[in-house]
Amino acid sequence: MPELPEVETVRTGLTNLVEGSTINRVEVIYPKMINVAPEVFKNSLAGRKIIKIDRRGKYLLFRFDNNITLVSHLRMEGKYDVETEGTAPGKHTHIIFHLNDDRELRYNDSRKFGRMYLIHNGEEHTLSGLGTLGPEPTEQDLTFEYLKKIMNKSRGKIKPFLLNQSHLAGLGNIYVDEVLWMSKIHPETTTSLISDDEIKSLRNNIIEEMKNAIKGHGTTVHSYSNAYGEAGQFQDKLKVYGRKGQPCFRCGSKIEKTVVAQRGTHFCPKCQIKVIK
Repeated sequence: MPELPEVETVRTGLTNLVEGSTINRVEVIYPKMINVAPEVFKNSLAGRKIIKIDRRGKYLLFRFDNNITLVSHLRMEGKYDVETEGTAPGKHTHIIFHLNDDRELRYNDSRKFGRMYLIHNGEEHTLSGLGTLGPEPTEQDLTFEYLKKIMNKSRGKIKPFLLNQSHLAGLGNIYVDEVLWMSKIHPETTTSLISDDEIKSLRNNIIEEMKNAIKGHGTTVHSYSNAYGEAGQFQDKLKVYGRKGQPCFRCGSKIEKTVVAQRGTHFCPKCQIKVIK
């Protein structure tokens, strides 16, 4: 699933490609992908101008000039691309936005898991998932005080805690493994037992890792690509994820892989010591 850096990279690309464009008409090839009837979806967007594209966590928010927002969640395999009008759609193209400049903005999804929601501006809080998101992993939004408070209240393991989007927006499996390795915290450590110094380190590493991953245009492990059809570059910078059996960059021990919260999890058995109650 694309995580925050990948979705932010897609947002930046789409901003450059289609912000300011007007939608002439919409084709809905797979109606189960949208939250309203196809005719309502088409009529709400036909003739409307894309005035801005925002992001919240892993969600894209297309803002239109009629006080409507299209919320898009890419889920596992969702992608956007822009093609010349009339180019034959691919077999995984499910929504086509015909633009006013002889181009088409297309949503492609090989697994059909992605979803789109039409809402009025200001109603983001009414959507399940989006409305309960925690703070963005930035210096301004993710404060030490907030992180310490919610971590001290938790009695679970740190990895599923960080994967919970209501605690913190945007982190997924790859970056949680990375920031825990950077912070020398075992993914199964009980969250409430993590010290203040470790919380400070974890916070700083989360913020820096997200910044660096965005600069690297995201991570391509399976099939992620940006709005230009290009793969990310940050996979070459990963320190632990996907490196089972390879030496730890810090101590040389072999990276191990286990399952935590039903997710494949990579860690160093020497650098990251489990602390449980």
